[in-house]
Formats: sequence, structure tokens, C-alpha cells
Amino acid sequence: MKLLVSVVEAGEVGPAVRGGADIIDVKNPREGSLGAGFPHVIRDVRESTPAELPVSAAIGDFPNLPGMAALAAAGAAGCGVQYVKVGLLGPREPADALVLLREVCRAVRDRDPSARVMATGYADARRVGALLPADLPDAAARAGADGCMLDTADKAAGTLLDALPGDELEAFVAACRHHGLLCALAGSLRGDDVPRVLALGPDIVGFRGAACGGDRVDGRVDEGAVRHLRDRLGRV
Repeated sequence: MKLLVSVVEAGEVGPAVRGGADIIDVKNPREGSLGAGFPHVIRDVRESTPAELPVSAAIGDFPNLPGMAALAAAGAAGCGVQYVKVGLLGPREPADALVLLREVCRAVRDRDPSARVMATGYADARRVGALLPADLPDAAARAGADGCMLDTADKAAGTLLDALPGDELEAFVAACRHHGLLCALAGSLRGDDVPRVLALGPDIVGFRGAACGGDRVDGRVDEGAVRHLRDRLGRV
């Protein structure tokens, strides 16, 4: 199981890597759950990360605007990352999600055929009026995405595990497996949540707040906190 640690700038890469992160993720939490980092920051993070470790970049919590999403995706792919994460906050219907994801996949692969697209939904979709998690894996597979992630949009309302019942999380992971997609889980997860997450069996588990003392916006990635998460997840 891969440990993804989100950073906001290149200075956080060292502690994340030394702590045992498998994937370095770039986001700007001041702009939302999947807030987009600036291109120069994404490039700096990629240059600061060991070549053997993949880097992912979030491009935003997108409204139902496929052209805007595709343009942002192309920009992120041009920064040399291995994963591009797009948040489907605006599309509420599977047909709309499919259109947006198809355009994102096309834009990314036109720029870098080796880059992977992670379609990201929200466990608290009912609260925020987004695409239901159960509808995401099928739309992602039909669009040609490589994987799905579940996060949370409303960080004040609790964790991923609070937002979605266990049976729905299990069904989400199973649907990703059925469609041959990578499966990633995130959403204000804490170290104490790791046993429940391990039981669900995703491929990737993502952390920001727990990697920097609980403050996802103003905190800094701490090597010891990352090492604690790595140890809880198990060494691979």
C-alpha cells in the first residue's frame, strides 16, 4: 500500500521522502481539497524529489467546465508529474463526469502519454452536491482514466470514514478493482484511522494534515509524523 504525502512547496519534500513517502503530491490547500499548486511550484517539487519517486499534482475542485479542466490538466502534465488528479466537484451526473474526464484524459495524454489520470470524487458528495462516489469508477473507466481517489470537500465535517459508511467504501474499492483502476483514499485521515483503511485495501492512502501536525493549511510536513504513518501502514 503506497503512502502519498501532500506538500505545498519544495521545502517539504525532504521530510516527506525521509519519512518514507512513496508518492509526493502537490496541492494548494488554501484553494480547496484539491487546490491547484502553481506551475513553478510543481516543477520545483518534481526537481526536488528523487527521480525514482512519482509526483502527483492536483489541479483543483472543478466545476462542470470540461474545457477549463482540460487546460489545467495539460498544464500539470507539462510539469513532469506522473499523476494528474482532478476533483469532480461540479459534475453531478455520470454523463457530465464522463465528458469532463474524457477531456482531461485526452489533454494529459496529448502532453505526456505516460502520465496517469486520477479521477477524484468526494465522500461527502451528498453534503456538497457532487457526483456520488458509487458513480465514479464506471465513469472513470469509460473515460480512460487510470484510477480513482476519494477525498472530502468539507474538511470541517470530519474524515473520509465519517463521511461515508463502511459498506459504501468497500463497494467503492471493489468497483475500482472490477474496472482495473488504481484506488486511492484520502480525506483528513489520521494515524488512528489506518487500521480501518488497511482493512479496505486501497492501493494508495493520502495524508496532508496528519503529516504536518494536524494543520493542513499552515502546518509543515514533519519527518517524524510521516514515518509514523509509514510504520502504521507497513513497509513495502
